[in-house]
Amino acid sequence: MFNSSLKLLDLPPAPRNWIPLWISLTIVLIGAMIWHLGLSFGSVIMGIGNIFEYLSRYLSPDFTDWQRYLLLMVQTLAIALWGTVLAFVTSFFLAPLGAHNLSPHPVIYRLIRELFNFMRAMPDLMLALIFVTAIGLGPTPGILALGVHTSGFLGKFFAESMERVTPGIYEGVRSTGANLPQVFILAAVPSILPEMAGYTLYIFDRNVRMASVLGLVGAGGIGLELHDNLRLFRYNESAALILVILGSIVAIDYLSSWIRGRIS
Repeated sequence: MFNSSLKLLDLPPAPRNWIPLWISLTIVLIGAMIWHLGLSFGSVIMGIGNIFEYLSRYLSPDFTDWQRYLLLMVQTLAIALWGTVLAFVTSFFLAPLGAHNLSPHPVIYRLIRELFNFMRAMPDLMLALIFVTAIGLGPTPGILALGVHTSGFLGKFFAESMERVTPGIYEGVRSTGANLPQVFILAAVPSILPEMAGYTLYIFDRNVRMASVLGLVGAGGIGLELHDNLRLFRYNESAALILVILGSIVAIDYLSSWIRGRIS
């Protein structure tokens, strides 16, 4: 029989409802942003009509020269691909020197990390302008700009992935007398291979978008054609180019997601 003197345990207190607090904070932050930026809802509302009027100019895309558009898109994809290859090769060799558990010296580790920071800090467009000035118009400046900029991202991603590898894996390979390149190839790369593939696909997906933009500064590809058409107010041809770019980016996005799923 149950002891009648036993008392039921008290139920835990009901969780607090934080929703009103978060809603209030959101309203305050939005109000502060509007006040700080000096936004005017009246101007925004009046400008909506202008926005729709401008977008209406792109409602009749002209695909008369579609073969040339596709050829330019292929060139843009090539720029993105080779820029990604350049970034991958650069990061592959520099990343071990930027990982604190693999780098042979703290000074080398710090120098490589600052190099990655510098590469990431330099905007693609600025690099493209520099290379266009040095080399001239064409796809090569776009490849170099994307390669240099995204080397900073991939190098950081690869180095941090190597730092998360279980120390015992490195120690086991080092115990056989392996040097740094051998530890990198035999221990680090197999341990982070799925991450390396995922990061590289992400960078390629990103570079496809940026390769289209770099054409606006003369770095070749379909972006240069889009810039020329917009400058001459050829909205129908520009609409066709935008649709080609959009379709290609969506296809690349689905392909990248499928490959990442297969790797996982």
